[in-house]
Amino acid sequence: MQLRSADRAGQARRAEAFRAMHHGREALLLPNPWDALSARIFEAAGFAALATTSGGIAWSLGCVDGERLPRAHMLAAVARIVNAVSVPVTADIEAGYGASAEELRGTVRAVVGTGAVGINLEDGLDGHTVLREAADAASRIAAARAACDALGVPMVINARIDVFLRGGGTAESRMAEAVERARAYVASGADCVYPIGLSSPPEIAAFVAAVKAPVNVWAKPGMPGVAALRRLGVARISTATAPALVAAGGLQRLAAELRAHGDFDCLASPLSHAELQRLMKKEPLENGT
Repeated sequence: MQLRSADRAGQARRAEAFRAMHHGREALLLPNPWDALSARIFEAAGFAALATTSGGIAWSLGCVDGERLPRAHMLAAVARIVNAVSVPVTADIEAGYGASAEELRGTVRAVVGTGAVGINLEDGLDGHTVLREAADAASRIAAARAACDALGVPMVINARIDVFLRGGGTAESRMAEAVERARAYVASGADCVYPIGLSSPPEIAAFVAAVKAPVNVWAKPGMPGVAALRRLGVARISTATAPALVAAGGLQRLAAELRAHGDFDCLASPLSHAELQRLMKKEPLENGT
């Protein structure tokens, strides 16, 4: 998909607007849709921007998470989400769908072509048990930055740091490595850093203070709410795969009830067919306008 120059200019404006959301008085809460319907539902609820979930997209297309879904299928899903809504969308591209810097640049160029205004790029490999060398991960962020800048779209790069997912070492050593990586990634062109798995309020506050750049955290049950996380200095909050898991859990319960009882009260829904028809009939803002 190739965007016209006018579309590209509008996309650049949306990217700048999305970047500004990381510096507002309130933390940016990003729900993570996996298809056009979930995206429309989140937009209708009033969210200012959306972030795709690689896991949710993969599962919805019959694949496991972890870059097992072919890149073309991921890009098509991102494009459907972008085209379904009027708000900015940032795309989870996992580890970049390519071992080399040139392959990564190709992925970034293709994501720009979907109309998305940001990317989430992680440094973990092999199920997050192994991390790229920090210098290698930083060079890939620089390559991604150069690729989108060359197209005139200042994509917001969220650099995910998988140190806390990998585990190992002491709490102090994990924090020191995560901070070192965060600083290197910001210096290489990342707009925001995402120490996924960091959930302790004192550790979050310490990380934010040490990095001095917008920080994204992973929303999990039991964590402080949005206002409390903002007081800790958090700029951005992602729900990751949680909404897709909640939706799948609801469908699993429905399937179990329908199979076990053979009656149909379980099919009562808070949403009607007509309501969803109206939601999906809404005309989204075209890419770049």
